[in-house]
Amino acid sequence: MKMTNSDFALKAVPQSERHGFWKMLMVMMGLTFFSASMWSGGTLGTGLTFVQFMAIVLLGNLILGAYTGALAYISAKTGLSTHLLSRYAFGEKGSYLASLLLGGTQVGWFGVGVVMFALPVQKVTGIDMIWLIAGAGVLMTATAFFGMKALMWLSFIAVPLITILGSFSVFHAAGSMGGFEQLMAHSPSESLGLAAALTICIGSFISAGTLTPDFTRFSKTKKSAVTSTVIAFFIGNSLMFLFGAVGAMATGKADISEVMFTQGLIIPAILVLGMNIWTTNDNALYASGLGFSSITKITKNKVVIFNGIVGTVAAMWLYNNFVGWLTMLGSALPPIGAIILIDYYLYRRKNMAAFEQQTFKKVKWTGIIAWAAGVAAAQWVPGIAPVNALIASILIYTVLSKLAEQTVHHQVEEGEVV
Repeated sequence: MKMTNSDFALKAVPQSERHGFWKMLMVMMGLTFFSASMWSGGTLGTGLTFVQFMAIVLLGNLILGAYTGALAYISAKTGLSTHLLSRYAFGEKGSYLASLLLGGTQVGWFGVGVVMFALPVQKVTGIDMIWLIAGAGVLMTATAFFGMKALMWLSFIAVPLITILGSFSVFHAAGSMGGFEQLMAHSPSESLGLAAALTICIGSFISAGTLTPDFTRFSKTKKSAVTSTVIAFFIGNSLMFLFGAVGAMATGKADISEVMFTQGLIIPAILVLGMNIWTTNDNALYASGLGFSSITKITKNKVVIFNGIVGTVAAMWLYNNFVGWLTMLGSALPPIGAIILIDYYLYRRKNMAAFEQQTFKKVKWTGIIAWAAGVAAAQWVPGIAPVNALIASILIYTVLSKLAEQTVHHQVEEGEVV
């Protein structure tokens, strides 16, 4: 598979560089096999019954699948990344806000992931953390440098291995509880509210889901983009939550690495969880490269190297201090995808000019204001924060856009009268 140096960071992916369903499914599975989802699953497992857990995961993935599937459709039709699509909804300069938030968050996750990999290895081997962080950062940056080709091959290796180890851990955990009947009868010592549980389920991945177009723009057809995305979410995300939850129900530990250490799976856990984190970090670094390339116009590969160095050098600080900021930033990202969606379906579904021929406004304030409203709704409106963000940003963008249309129409009519 031939790739360009930029991975089409600043233009649409041509049909000659697109890929079929199975390759794209593996890429999307690699994206949804997200390390943090296992930890989130562990949190749900300590606070829900098994039946409640399954219902929450199915409902959460239904919402995520609809959101990411819609983004996948647009990206496959246009060949554009999230960052380039955001120019239609936010304007050329306004889209820098979206790219900065998306790219910065992914660099943060990269640094956190490097430490998540290094910590269990250090516990087992005693190797100095500095060397482990440096080595992991260099390797993960190197594979992200090669773009989609490396992501595909890494996913082909990592996804089956994670599935095998995770399944073995689930059977081991169920056996320690007395079998699957006891697992079904599991009752948590402290219950978790269903709204809070759904917020965790959706919120754990909706930020990364906003970056779906960065990957699905390489799909040959809109159908394969949507189906590979939705299937990946229902299989990959559900499995990640299941692996984390069942182990937590059996051991009372939400941390999947501690669960596997308890189960005597230390070496396999290091290898396979390391692969999991590697795919997660490569996707994060790749997406951040596209984001900052959109702002700076520097080629994606150069930006990836810079971001990898920053994430690696700041990894321990990020791990200790940035997780809280990442959680807050999580409420800032879903409105970006929601506004891209509503802008497309309101104005561009039937007649969308090619990216190279499009003249963009510098800043499209309807998009900026709608984004701010979505963030505010996530923070302060009771309910499920990510869903609040999506709904509020869509409503505000629609209302403001219609008002702007009416204002322009009125001005034109007055001009004709004069």
